[in-house]
Amino acid sequence: MIRWLVVAGLILAAALVLESGLLAYSMYALLALVLISRGLAAGKLDHLSARRNGASITREIGGTLKMRVTVSNNAAAPIPWVLLEDLVAREALDPRKGSLKVKGRRVRLVMMAPKGTISLEYTIECLRRGYFQIGPLVVENGDLFGLYRKFRVMAPPAFLLVLPRVVPLAGYDIASRRPIGEIRLTHRLFEDVTRMAGIRGYAPGDPLNRIHWKATARSGTLQCRVFEPSCLAGATILLDFHAEGYPAQGEPARGDLAVTAAASLVGALCELRQQVGLVTNGRDARDRILSEGYVLEPTKRSDTAGANATVKASDRLEPQVLPVRRSDDQLARARELLARLEKTDGLPLEQLLAAGRDRIPRDTTLVALLPRVSMEAAAALGDMRRQGYAVGVILVMMEPGELALSLARLAAERIHDVRHLESEERLPELCLNQVDRSAPYGLVAE
Repeated sequence: MIRWLVVAGLILAAALVLESGLLAYSMYALLALVLISRGLAAGKLDHLSARRNGASITREIGGTLKMRVTVSNNAAAPIPWVLLEDLVAREALDPRKGSLKVKGRRVRLVMMAPKGTISLEYTIECLRRGYFQIGPLVVENGDLFGLYRKFRVMAPPAFLLVLPRVVPLAGYDIASRRPIGEIRLTHRLFEDVTRMAGIRGYAPGDPLNRIHWKATARSGTLQCRVFEPSCLAGATILLDFHAEGYPAQGEPARGDLAVTAAASLVGALCELRQQVGLVTNGRDARDRILSEGYVLEPTKRSDTAGANATVKASDRLEPQVLPVRRSDDQLARARELLARLEKTDGLPLEQLLAAGRDRIPRDTTLVALLPRVSMEAAAALGDMRRQGYAVGVILVMMEPGELALSLARLAAERIHDVRHLESEERLPELCLNQVDRSAPYGLVAE
């Protein structure tokens, strides 16, 4: 409005200087047109209301979602034109990444009849896992001349959660109930009293129930039983989702493969009723969306661009943790966490281990899913091994040179249970892809 008043003032000044009545008449006509346009556009959007079907939807990869947004004109007068656009993040619709595919019209130019109703209907095909904001609806209206426009954000967004696949893992010895192998502890945190390893001489402080009376009778001196250390069951899955490990040329395939592998490992352990947990340095897409927000009453169309945008940078310094549990809903909780997982550039693996070490129980195997192995990461994993943790590593989609370097760095830390996951097609054979075959069940700490 101010812009048009300035233009009218300049025209009036020019008319006075030139003593041109025609130019002054043009100024009055322009000013009248602006005022009429403003009057025609004012208040039209106040009579509109919108509603959306669904608020929180969960789908599997390959599933579809029918979205419907209904807009109603509650006034007794018609609205000559209204532009409706239901926003979907541009990154989600990028055909190179193939996250979502929209079939139908999510943008319409319509005329609203008095007390009339118009619907936007379209179908979303879920091609990749993720957490997506669908909406909000942006409504645009103005005068018939296109001189004055107003925008409004309506119909709060829906949130679509697409769960990662869970691939059955072949090769695990189901009969012996060793999904990832029983781990003989280097440090005797626990002892299995059902498995005797031998006998030794009595030492002050030994409890009486350890005395082996038959051996004592034969030798004439007190002898005590020695038990095998207990074996570990279950795992803590450590997923490195730092952005440096996922360069653009390998995305989104490498990131999705790492997530699918993590979900499949959790699924295998849950199927065998063993305890499992998850620790990762990725960010939660739900937290990102909640922190971004959007402008409810934008003054120009560019203000609506951020209503469904994705902020790439993240300085998250707090790990995401799914506590180790043995429960029926653990797989569902892990899939939801992994579906919302996004890469971060704030917490590298070595800092993740330092921050999350207290949340990794010693009676589970630490299985690290890594897209790369830096010297700092290898040293951090080696430090975990030296502290008594049983550590296994799964390398994700590495080139031959990078794979050889990673193996060398892990071997230097005496981490020999390493597998290489080349593609999702090889995922069912994950436990057969051990690089060091000296440990047939894998994940054995020497």
